Amino acid sequence: MALALAPADRLARNLQGAGWMALAMFGVACNDALMKLVLPDIGMFQAILLRSALAAAAVAAVLARRGVLRPPPRQDLPWLALRSAAEIGATILYLEAVMRLRLAEVSAINQVLPLLLTLAGVLLGERVGWRRWLAILAGFAGVMLIVRPGGEAFDPDALYAVGGMLCFGVREVVTRRTDPATPHLLITFITLMTVGTTGAVGSLVSPWAPMELWHVTAIVASSVAIFVCYHAGVVAMRTGEIGFTAPFRYTVILWALILGFAVFGEIPDARTMIGAAMIVAAGLYAFWRERRTGAASARKGSAR
Repeated sequence: MALALAPADRLARNLQGAGWMALAMFGVACNDALMKLVLPDIGMFQAILLRSALAAAAVAAVLARRGVLRPPPRQDLPWLALRSAAEIGATILYLEAVMRLRLAEVSAINQVLPLLLTLAGVLLGERVGWRRWLAILAGFAGVMLIVRPGGEAFDPDALYAVGGMLCFGVREVVTRRTDPATPHLLITFITLMTVGTTGAVGSLVSPWAPMELWHVTAIVASSVAIFVCYHAGVVAMRTGEIGFTAPFRYTVILWALILGFAVFGEIPDARTMIGAAMIVAAGLYAFWRERRTGAASARKGSAR
């Protein structure tokens, strides 16, 4: 559903959405690094269950304090069910990719998503100008420079990242269909509960590994990161237009490059750095263009 707002209000909401999206991507990168650290030692479903349970408990406490810990509106149930299913698929496939590929590769493959979200934005009635299209396509070209089709990033294990990316796309679009009156944190809580339940069921059929103190610390930190990722992502998709907020997903590649080097000793080559620079430049141009267009529209509206 397109946002029917005055130009100045539309600009403000888009800028807010962009900020929330950038924060969500920071949470994604931190979670990826933490999961890559612990998954070789403990099972995937064990990690999913523990991090989701911790994050869900914190969110439930906040919801209860605010007096909004209640069932969602009935009209949201089909959308929330579809969103939860997409989140479950995305979580499992994405974590498989994180275990098998370098962080920058996983993040780069996942950044095909903004282009898909722009197409979804058109279907939802949002206006996407040709300059914004060029910015997103430039970001996509940067992704391809990092991924290098036919290279290591496109080995069979990369299909896990591609499948996760498609599930993320469904999740983002479905988020836009929920009732705006439904609290952001309530959607975050429902997501954590469904993903955590999946982890619990999976843990019944997989061995439970003993954990050391550093494993526990990493899981706790991951629960914080996943909360930031889920909540900020929901707010971003419900605040700004998909076509504008989507390019800011590219910021996750920068965090993946930094964490990949700092934690795992992954050194990006020149092509990776050039591709990352293209991606950031495309996102910043989209931000600048929207700000300039919104300001011009606001001036025209006030002059009438």
